Amino acid sequence: MKEWKKSSCVLCAQNCGLELLVENGRMVKVRPDKDNPRSKGYVCRKGMNVLYYQYPKGRLTTPLKKMGDRFEPVPWEQAVEEIGHRLLEIREKHGPRSLAYMGASMQGGHFEAGFGVNLMRALGSQYLYSSAGQEFSGAWWVNGRVLGGQHILTVPDEAETEMLVAWGWNGMQSHQMPRAPQVLQGLSKNPDKLLVVVDPRKSETALLADMHIAVAPGADALLLKTMIVIILRNKWENKQYIEQYVEDFASISGWFMDLDVDAALDVCGLEQAQVTELCRLMTTKRWCMHPDLGVYMNRQSALVYYLLTILGAICGMFGVRGGNVIPGMIRPLGGHADERNAKVWRTVATGMFPAAAGFYPPAVVPEEILSDHPERLRAILVTGCNPLRSYPDTSAYEEAFAALDLLVVTDIVMNETAQFAHYVLPSRSMYECWDGTFFPWTYPEVYFQMRPPAVDPPGECLEPSQIFSRLAEAMQLIPDIPEEIVKAAGGKLSEFAVKMMKWVSQEPSIRPVMPFILAKTIGKHWDSGNKAALWGVLMTLPRDVMSNGDRAGFPVGHRQGEQMFRAVLESPQGVWLGRANTEEPLAGIRTKSKKLEIFIVEMKDEIVALTPEQERETLTPDTEFPLILHAGRHMQYNANTLIRNPEWNAGKRACTVAMNPVDAEELRFSDGQRVRVITEAGSESGELEISESVRRGTVIIPHGFGLEYDGSVYGVNVNRLTKKTHRDRFGTPLHRFVPCRIEE
Repeated sequence: MKEWKKSSCVLCAQNCGLELLVENGRMVKVRPDKDNPRSKGYVCRKGMNVLYYQYPKGRLTTPLKKMGDRFEPVPWEQAVEEIGHRLLEIREKHGPRSLAYMGASMQGGHFEAGFGVNLMRALGSQYLYSSAGQEFSGAWWVNGRVLGGQHILTVPDEAETEMLVAWGWNGMQSHQMPRAPQVLQGLSKNPDKLLVVVDPRKSETALLADMHIAVAPGADALLLKTMIVIILRNKWENKQYIEQYVEDFASISGWFMDLDVDAALDVCGLEQAQVTELCRLMTTKRWCMHPDLGVYMNRQSALVYYLLTILGAICGMFGVRGGNVIPGMIRPLGGHADERNAKVWRTVATGMFPAAAGFYPPAVVPEEILSDHPERLRAILVTGCNPLRSYPDTSAYEEAFAALDLLVVTDIVMNETAQFAHYVLPSRSMYECWDGTFFPWTYPEVYFQMRPPAVDPPGECLEPSQIFSRLAEAMQLIPDIPEEIVKAAGGKLSEFAVKMMKWVSQEPSIRPVMPFILAKTIGKHWDSGNKAALWGVLMTLPRDVMSNGDRAGFPVGHRQGEQMFRAVLESPQGVWLGRANTEEPLAGIRTKSKKLEIFIVEMKDEIVALTPEQERETLTPDTEFPLILHAGRHMQYNANTLIRNPEWNAGKRACTVAMNPVDAEELRFSDGQRVRVITEAGSESGELEISESVRRGTVIIPHGFGLEYDGSVYGVNVNRLTKKTHRDRFGTPLHRFVPCRIEE
């Protein structure tokens, strides 16, 4: 029996629509889904290769416990009971700060995050580590101050813009917006629109650009300060916008009074005429910016993002069509954790706080484990990520994870992290469970797709949400559920909803563990904690989401959530569940003034001290490590660590050490030879690729490789070259600026 089933790609955050041909219970073919309202039939080669993700060798099908130097199968009941007992024992002896959850990092499924976060909170711990904490800590902290919430994001309104500025973003390879290559090519060909790229190298996106600002590596902050100075000196700022929407502009304007523009641009490696023209365009056109890891994980990352925010504010491009706008969401990607609040934890060894909407940066984890502090990290639950390949300083992570009292890893295979675990729990793949994401990539419409299972899971695999629910039950974190609610779970949803709402009103203390209660009731009948959680989310929408839904045809009222839930299930290709309020584009701001509060006192000294003289000295190459490594090249050949079988890239130069021809000639290297890259953290060897697209003085290696598969290691593990302490004050690893050298 053959059947085409609607689904989506799980290999990047765009989740492009797919159709999967299922034959005799197995996925056998993939094609783009032309009915998907967001991706509209677009999909890249990653999505066309999801079968390699779904069917790896060594699929886990039963819980495993480490006994000596081997893993042995154990029943679910034993695994859950022992893990639960150990977690409670560690908490009792060392306190809740000794526990952490590391997850919420999957680009194809977000529902496990809610269960993992709630489990940790039920145990009394605030320690939540994720890839968001790795990439966005500085940027989201800035959003928290300027917009009033770390979870409040802005996205480029590329459909209505006159000029898109890609700052540190190579969208032709890394996407980061729906149908990115098609959008960028359309902008490039449109005579009425402009595409500007700010990037040290001649990337695939830069080749399309109307203007390429080839800033020197690591000089982005100085360039931005210079651009703001040029705009203010020429009195090009949008005074009317600033008066109406920007708070405290007078408090920061003095930071940009004294700067030698010529000297600054010399350090940046740029001509003043080109930069001045870009400033003029930014103050005469409707433009939007799209930053990416070239900002978020570069030198001075938080400062660069803050200066980008100031630049956008004085140009009047926030909250306007064609600018950067606050999108509608079904659910935000986190919360708000202001470190000035005494209730927000700091880590015990490094004093780090959760700047990324409640998530802590993974770079500090090895120090938190290996500390001699009595409340050091001792137990970690890992799901939805592979820290020993995804997070900085693999060597430090290996030492730290080997020192844990308890490490539990949930995955579909025995990955590099799982090999260090005490228990490995078999997860359903993302094509074997109900799941979806809450990425806010569209404006003004609000899109959501709940991907239904395409095939049955093998063996005893469970959804991560079901696993977390079992652990919560084993630790008696779930209250006794009234019998009438248990019975109602098998009947009409409307009757179940009435009884559940009545119970919650009588016992509000159960709300923090509601995901587990839903998983045990309606989730038990659906064999899905994720699907049950979606129902709970849609039945308890905040007011702004309800208003967005009303504008999309789901009238506000007691049945709105029910209607949305039905629409999602009836539209496996995804559905527009809301529409943002375009009449009040800054309504999503949560600052006291209801304006952009761009004065951040903690950033003042960094901006004032940012001078050409200081930057010239700092950016002078080190004699021991004269080159700069960009650790993490976005390509069509990498998918984080989700595809492990190298056959999907057979015949491709998927993982190379890329270098400029002039640098290669000076070192007497030839294309294709093996070279060794050496940094302060360690060394790795790989195949040299000589490319004109690489800027002189830099080296580029993609992420997501160095994977152990079928007895061999495939590609370079770039995180052997990144050091955990090479990070900013928010814990963000500076992967785009790693000093290195190359030898034969």
